[in-house]
Amino acid sequence: MSVGVPGLVVSNASHSRAESKPIKSRCRYEQVSRGSLARPRRLLREQLSVQDSSVQIAPSALNFIYGDGRERSVPDDEYRTAVTRLDVPNESRELLERTITAWQNGCNIVVETAWGSDDLRSRRVQSVAYERVCEQTELKSQHAVLATHHAAEAMRSCVKQHGSSASKPSFSAPTIRYDSRTMTLFDDGAVSLTTIASRVRCSLVLPDDPNGYQQQFLNDDNWSLTESTLTIRDGAFYLHLGFKRPVVDNGTTAEDGAVLGVDLGLDNLAVTSTAAFFSGSELGHRRREFERIRGRLQQTKTRSAYRTLSGLDGRERRHACDVLHRVANGVLREALRYDCTVVAFESLDGIRDRIPDRDFFHRWAFRRLRSFVEYKARSHGIAVVTVDPENTSLQCADCGHTVAANRRKRCQFTCQNCGNEANADYNAAKNVGFRYVRRGPQSSRRTGASRCALKSGTVKPNGTFSPYPDGFEAEFSDEIAPL
Repeated sequence: MSVGVPGLVVSNASHSRAESKPIKSRCRYEQVSRGSLARPRRLLREQLSVQDSSVQIAPSALNFIYGDGRERSVPDDEYRTAVTRLDVPNESRELLERTITAWQNGCNIVVETAWGSDDLRSRRVQSVAYERVCEQTELKSQHAVLATHHAAEAMRSCVKQHGSSASKPSFSAPTIRYDSRTMTLFDDGAVSLTTIASRVRCSLVLPDDPNGYQQQFLNDDNWSLTESTLTIRDGAFYLHLGFKRPVVDNGTTAEDGAVLGVDLGLDNLAVTSTAAFFSGSELGHRRREFERIRGRLQQTKTRSAYRTLSGLDGRERRHACDVLHRVANGVLREALRYDCTVVAFESLDGIRDRIPDRDFFHRWAFRRLRSFVEYKARSHGIAVVTVDPENTSLQCADCGHTVAANRRKRCQFTCQNCGNEANADYNAAKNVGFRYVRRGPQSSRRTGASRCALKSGTVKPNGTFSPYPDGFEAEFSDEIAPL
């Protein structure tokens, strides 16, 4: 997880306001219509259908499908968030806090106004609730527009997840959204933020390293600034700067590339077909620690305990995301190391039936991990796909024999037909890769791979094994850093 690292405060002392120029070239927004919210261009995309229904290709790896049925290759956008602490002057802190409170009230007003409507599209909700937000809060007009859109997104999410039984969302988190009209980023490391009164100017607290995480976006003109979020955590202000850049399609295909199979599990969060194991013990241990602390605080029942408890969920979520980011980086390193053009996961559809209800946390972690791998792989031109998970844990990767007796223990796989013995998760990861390689005829896009990457070589659909060149393992043995 990327966080702001306290370092040198970029001061305005050596830069007068006349010398500080806003970075306009990075704010590439389109005016959709006169008086409407300027937002990044977004095109509706759908998944391509393939003849093998067990394979689904992630939308980011596909062409765009337009309403008239035509298919065109359109560069996708890659998004990143750089979390940076703000150095807020004392005289501006109260004003920003009041602005955040007004934002919360505005979002709640939108929900009270539009909840129950059959049409929760952002534009529709804006037309219904905008004037009421402006009348009952001190928000400026653009922030009122953003509040209507933010609340509309939350309501649509609730309805999508829970249907008719959904309860309306409420907003209490100390956050507020900014866009190109309400925030200006200057080239001296300062930002100007709209409030309920005048604008306030703050400095980004950046690390000493000129090649730090934040600078790779601030100093690269290929990244353009999108919507950002200001939040308060432990008394400090953090600005989640949103950036995007187009992913240019170079026109190459991956039909002759290699696929990396990935199995997700409880003991090991991820295991690849190249025998890379990413343990879930750290995540499980910290989760149990958080549960123990949470139970003790709930028994205390003091005001201080409840305040600590309210921040515990955020700490647990941030730690889990940090672990999942490191695992995603490890999976991507394996894909790059073995020159894979596709990373294949099991489809998570129906996972509620395959994993007990008590493991809701793991279901969330699996989805988050796959999304992390997807956006990281996109930068390297690697597609992320899903395959049908049926019997991947019971089928022998060597002979294909499938019976429940093959896996008498969670971690051990022993084929009752050919006698193959292997780690159960590793066997499943190979099955995931093989299932994608053997998926059959492809679409005209020809996105895919014809070889499954293993630790010692690659296997084609007909079973032909090609070992890696001598010295391949030694070449990388000192380069793959541990998590």
